[in-house]
Amino acid sequence: MKKYCYGICFLISLAINILFSIHLYVGDGPNQEISCRSSLTWSEKAAAEAEAVAAISCSGHGRAFLDGSISDGQPVCECYGCYSGTDCSELSPGCAADANSGDPIYLEPFWMQNAADTAVVISGWHRMSYEYADDPMMSPELDKYIRKLHSVAGNAITQDRYIVFGVGSSQLLSAAVYALSSQNSSSPSNVLASTPFYHLYKDQTRLFNSKNFVYRGDTNSWQTNNTDVIEFVTSPTNPGGELKKKSVTGGKTIHDHAYFWPQFTPIPGPSDHDLMIFSLSKLTGHAGTRFGYVVYAVLASSFFQLSSVRYILNIFLCTLIIIYRWAIIKDKDVYDKVLNYIYLANAGISKDTQLRALKVLKVAMKADGKPFFEFAYNQMSDRWNRLTSVFSKSTRFSIQRRHPLHCNFFHQTRQPSPAYAWVRCERQEDNDCAAVLKAGKIIGQSGSTFSAKDRYARLSLIKSQDDFELLMQRLTELVSLENHNIEIM
Repeated sequence: MKKYCYGICFLISLAINILFSIHLYVGDGPNQEISCRSSLTWSEKAAAEAEAVAAISCSGHGRAFLDGSISDGQPVCECYGCYSGTDCSELSPGCAADANSGDPIYLEPFWMQNAADTAVVISGWHRMSYEYADDPMMSPELDKYIRKLHSVAGNAITQDRYIVFGVGSSQLLSAAVYALSSQNSSSPSNVLASTPFYHLYKDQTRLFNSKNFVYRGDTNSWQTNNTDVIEFVTSPTNPGGELKKKSVTGGKTIHDHAYFWPQFTPIPGPSDHDLMIFSLSKLTGHAGTRFGYVVYAVLASSFFQLSSVRYILNIFLCTLIIIYRWAIIKDKDVYDKVLNYIYLANAGISKDTQLRALKVLKVAMKADGKPFFEFAYNQMSDRWNRLTSVFSKSTRFSIQRRHPLHCNFFHQTRQPSPAYAWVRCERQEDNDCAAVLKAGKIIGQSGSTFSAKDRYARLSLIKSQDDFELLMQRLTELVSLENHNIEIM
């Protein structure tokens, strides 16, 4: 009887294994998304190259890349700040902490943990056409995931709204100003923002030198009966991290929500404005998802009649700041104008970039975004706890106050954890805070960069862990110097 039972179990096990093997190698018909095969063909070499480069550790203080420099047939490590050497193992003594840029490398560990699910292999014939089958410029699947993302994060209304993809903050911000501006050159629209604000609003408006709109400065100093106003409303603010629900002027608005994500601020409710701009770079950290710039200058020269000098400057600026973004628009006429601007600029958005964005968003949206946003929030919250502890011991420096709010995504009250520390030098003689920090081997951005007083300076908290650790070390030294405990090295 035992032998008979063993035989039956063996046959059942054999049958199950055969069925699994058929499913694995043959697939289950047309409904299967991707058929698994016993071996790879054209993608095998590309996968091997990517794996080989990813295996180069660079001592954990840098990265090697497929498109990086090659030495002796091997990719060269690109070291993080203050590290050098062939494997990035040499720390430069006395190196200054660079907290200047908003390079969001702090999420790199998450994407390394999810390497398999976010890897993208692109064939040489992938999307060679200008257009998708159902849309000339934008991936319908990516559009669907962006709408799902906002629904889950609870930070924007997308129902009955139009979504436009752009190749960068610079392009969508300028497209929005163009779409909302006056078509009467004798009475241009007035572009305003509340201090402190992202300097690109001012720099870009002045650079294009359009007859249809002109930069007028800070909203609080604007006093006129002219109602033709375009106001940039940044929420959370850059650099302060404060939420703003409405405009100051009551005119036409462009709501810049680059940092309106659960890792940076509690989400009290969805944004419901006529024109909202979001950024993949600040959501997932993929600031390097960027591409061409020449069409930007071509558009500017045709619409804004730039001189040859401005033409060159425009190319230079776009090389620096193009990052993947999208806009959510309520009004059909404004949508058409923004879409026309994007089309004239580059005849569509890179299909390769849209594929990578889709891949990344699919992973970020797993389990309704909880693993991703929890990881990102914990990173930022830990940094703010450590930063607050250091500044609490100082009377010479202070940072912005944070106020807890209920977050609808996390379903609890939490402190904001902004991307930047807005530092104020309290001593009367310290009227250039960035210079004071620089003397303490900390590189930040001056307040005047954001049209504020130079008594303020911005420090980036979203760079790599190496950058943050060095920043904490330099801040601790600087604060300790107040009590003459140590001398700056």
